[in-house]
Amino acid sequence: MSASSAFNDEKGGSSSVGEPEYGHDPASGGIFSSDYKRHDDLKEMLDSNKDSLKLEAMKRIVAMIARGKNASDLFPAVVKNVACKNIEVKKLVYVYLVRYAEEQQDLALLSISTFQRGLKDPNQLIRASALRVLSSIRVTIIVPIMMLAIKEAASDMSPYVRKTAAHAIPKLYSLDPEQKDQLIEVIEKLLADKTTLVAGSVVMAFEEVCPERIDLIHKNYRKLCNLLIDVEEWGQVVIINMLTRYARTQFLNPNINESLLEEGGGDKTFYGSDDDEDEDEEEKEKKVEAVMAKRKPYVMDPDHRLLLRNTKPLLQSRNAAVVMAVAQLYFHLAPKAEVGVIAKALVRLLRSHSEVQYVVLQNVATMTIKRRGMFEPYLKSFYIRSTDPTQIKILKLEVLTNLANETNISTILREFQTYIKSMDKDFVAATIQAIGRCATNIGEVRDTCLNGLVQLLSNRDELVVAESVVVIKKLLQMQPEKHSDIIKHMAKLTDNIQVPMARASILWLIGEYCEHVPKIAPDVLRKMAKSFTNEEDIVKLQILNLAAKLYLTNSKQTKLLTQYVLNLAKYDQNYDIRDRARFIRQLIVPTEKSGALSKYAKKLFLALKPAPVLESPFKDRDHFQLGSLSHLLNAKAGGYQELPDWPEAAPDPSVRNVEVKESVPEWTKCSSREKRKEKKVEKPFYSDSEGESGPTESADSESYSSGSESGSGSGESGSGSESEESEEASESGEEEDEKEKKMKKKKDFKKPVQESESEQSSEEEERKRARKSKQRKSDSESESEDEQSDSESSESESEDSESEVEVKKKKKTMESKAPPKPVKKDNKKEKKEMSLLDLDDFEPAPSPQVTPVNAFLSNSLVTDLEGLSLSDSVLSPTATSPCSGLKSYELLHRITGEGLSVEYCFSRQPFGADGNMVAVQMQFTNSAAADAKNLHMEDVKLQSGMRVKEFLEIELLPAGESATAVMGIDFCDSTQAANFQLCTHTRKFFVSIQPPVGELMKPFFMTENEFKKEQGQLMGMNEITEKLTLDEKCRNEHAIVQKVATAANLSRVPCGSDKECRFAGKTVTSGSLVLVTVATKEEGGAQLTVNCEKMVIGTMLVKDILLALTQ
Repeated sequence: MSASSAFNDEKGGSSSVGEPEYGHDPASGGIFSSDYKRHDDLKEMLDSNKDSLKLEAMKRIVAMIARGKNASDLFPAVVKNVACKNIEVKKLVYVYLVRYAEEQQDLALLSISTFQRGLKDPNQLIRASALRVLSSIRVTIIVPIMMLAIKEAASDMSPYVRKTAAHAIPKLYSLDPEQKDQLIEVIEKLLADKTTLVAGSVVMAFEEVCPERIDLIHKNYRKLCNLLIDVEEWGQVVIINMLTRYARTQFLNPNINESLLEEGGGDKTFYGSDDDEDEDEEEKEKKVEAVMAKRKPYVMDPDHRLLLRNTKPLLQSRNAAVVMAVAQLYFHLAPKAEVGVIAKALVRLLRSHSEVQYVVLQNVATMTIKRRGMFEPYLKSFYIRSTDPTQIKILKLEVLTNLANETNISTILREFQTYIKSMDKDFVAATIQAIGRCATNIGEVRDTCLNGLVQLLSNRDELVVAESVVVIKKLLQMQPEKHSDIIKHMAKLTDNIQVPMARASILWLIGEYCEHVPKIAPDVLRKMAKSFTNEEDIVKLQILNLAAKLYLTNSKQTKLLTQYVLNLAKYDQNYDIRDRARFIRQLIVPTEKSGALSKYAKKLFLALKPAPVLESPFKDRDHFQLGSLSHLLNAKAGGYQELPDWPEAAPDPSVRNVEVKESVPEWTKCSSREKRKEKKVEKPFYSDSEGESGPTESADSESYSSGSESGSGSGESGSGSESEESEEASESGEEEDEKEKKMKKKKDFKKPVQESESEQSSEEEERKRARKSKQRKSDSESESEDEQSDSESSESESEDSESEVEVKKKKKTMESKAPPKPVKKDNKKEKKEMSLLDLDDFEPAPSPQVTPVNAFLSNSLVTDLEGLSLSDSVLSPTATSPCSGLKSYELLHRITGEGLSVEYCFSRQPFGADGNMVAVQMQFTNSAAADAKNLHMEDVKLQSGMRVKEFLEIELLPAGESATAVMGIDFCDSTQAANFQLCTHTRKFFVSIQPPVGELMKPFFMTENEFKKEQGQLMGMNEITEKLTLDEKCRNEHAIVQKVATAANLSRVPCGSDKECRFAGKTVTSGSLVLVTVATKEEGGAQLTVNCEKMVIGTMLVKDILLALTQ
């Protein structure tokens, strides 16, 4: 059957007479008709050889699933196409399998090998989909395969696949909780991920699997704070909630002194009892002194400030959940003075959908109990609209009641008066209760409220009258003697009011204060006795109470009535009423059998009862974390984690110092620089409220200072530029340290002089040029960092002034060309005395006599040799491979570059102090007639996670001459290109550097036994084997080693067999192990095996080495 006819069938057309029409709408009868024909049709399309038909069938099947129709009977036909080579079909097949893999586990298991192959697919979407399907098959037998796949995906070069790995972790944990320890290792690895795509997902996995392992967060805390603004919205919610709990365990309570004062001076109840006023002044003073003694000066932890500062811009998020998450973080963590910023954001959310309003108002109602002041300016935002749903109206009433005080109560009561006229009866009842609460809390308006409620007693609506009675009853308990006329008025209402709660309230009032209405009370009892049998149970109980109280105070008039009521109650259907009647009879009518209690009957029934306190229903909700489901329900929901209490003593803050060491290691060593820095930070960047942390703030929090205050957009730019600056500073510091060490070692070992006099002078010129370009850099800093760059430049000026003598010495040595040896000694001294400005980055001398690689090597050797015993073999030139033997790539053609041509090669040497960077050596040649000036880089565009260390600007490249420069690139273990502009003083050229996979590695030395052990651990999906026929020129061991070394930067591993060549290395960024084995066979046959923790790198490396060996 053709695709077109099949499509017509799907739409509902019948291809032959008598065949039933299939309804398109699920509500139509088509759901109940037999649609096997259409499914046969789809099966036929899925079995065809044409990808277009398969794609059409899969689109229709996925559309069926989206409409809620069952497509499970197509599982066998769909699963056959899982190995289809068409990527579009494959994606849709995976979408289908994710939906039905759990239901059809047996059939899904048959395709498990295909999913495993999918995990090695070059397309990241296929790799991610394969992992998603694999984790959807809920069978314990494949747990080891899932575990291996998750570990592999966690090391994948694609952030999307790593994100999918994080999503798979909770699925595996729910299937087999015993895997927890291994999963925690994967979570730890993923938490160290620097990409924003992964951050939210891995924190979600952390919350599901091991929320108690707070130690995993320490070293990633600052990174998560800094990444937060760029993470997707739902990731932000998860991270903020986790960081709220983390902060409660790691930082001190910023409001600790205020809470101590409240405890000390808070003996008086909120609702105002005057019992404590007679307390001696001396005792009060002693209490205050004791509280003041407990108080300690509070200094906010810089990391605490970093969290508050980096979350603040998110209050402007378009996602209500993000705003709510930040609001709860501020409420639970911020100093009292700073919490107010969240009020405006929450009020903004009240313009959203009613569902969002409901959740926000629940949280606002809780906040207004403790922090009333912050919402008072927005009082009118909580006024009720006639279009609001009932639950929103009641919550707004709650907020208005909480915000009521002496200044605004008249406005609020006027609002309440209009609300009482509403047609919504539940809302009217809630308003009357709100008036009662206002009257209780604010004594000045109690009489006004009471009079207003009494007026409501004449309302036509029975529900309004009933609710008013209940509230008046509570208010009268406060001052009953003043309001006997109100009690009389209410007694008359018993004839009309039928609502049980209202009738019961009136009877209780008359019974409790019967001495105030001695004439009316017995008459009310007479009326009630008549209708006793028809009353509700709650009213009957109050009639019994009224009878007992009147019997005790006015037995002459009410004795017979009481006996009559007790006899009626004795045979009532409700056992509560029967029991109460027997109890009361024994108490108030003494007999010979009655016990000692009957003497105290009057005290029992007519005891003075305290007035009820009308409290907010949200009063005790704040022990739940705001914004959580448990807070919304006011009951602990499944999976809820309690918000920890603040620690009494601050835990060690140094546990979070990992990133500080990476970014600025040299600042801690240079004490004079530190002192200058402290002097510099006299005027804080922020306002007083936010600048509490002062100069002790960590480098990370400083680096984000400009961005987070100016909203999310500027936050990104600010963070980027500042972090680059800090990297430059740290690397320049490390360069200085290296050069000092190098000079010391040269003295110790009395190494022969290798550089001529001309080389010395050219090096001096180069340093001078470096200093000039550094100063120019600091002048052209971005605007977001003006203050910091100014302070840095002033710092550099002071350093320059200190080292004027050294500069003069250098000039003298350059002018007077002394013999080589004395120059060498002077040079050593000068190198020690140089400032950081002189050593921003290493660049070899531009003179043609010097070999640039060796100059670079000699500088970086120091880092390689630290902690090792030096031997002649280590220092010998054979240990380093010169750049001449490596492949060069064209970066800029001389025609495109208008006479300027640039070539680059990967020098395979460590780049300065940053071990994660690949050193790229660039050769500039000026073939034009004019000089080229100011050669430098701009507008660097990188994939997420990648970094670049720019080469030092070349001020002048004369016509016909060449110059060399070295730059560093952290490719983040991917072969994605680093794009940038190469600029001269007149033109800009767009260029890109893309590394072969072999250049993303560094040699790793290991013994044969170590190699075999590691190879045994990297089996299965981590092993790729290919058979090949070696080229005739490449059949001896020496040629194989040379070819493999050309293709990849690996070191040779000793091997007992002469038919095998082994190589080992590690990826530059992540340090993942790469093992290569070439086993030769007869007649030029060979087998290439690559074992690699990262499958994608392994696959690409196999292709490159195969190409090298077969050409």
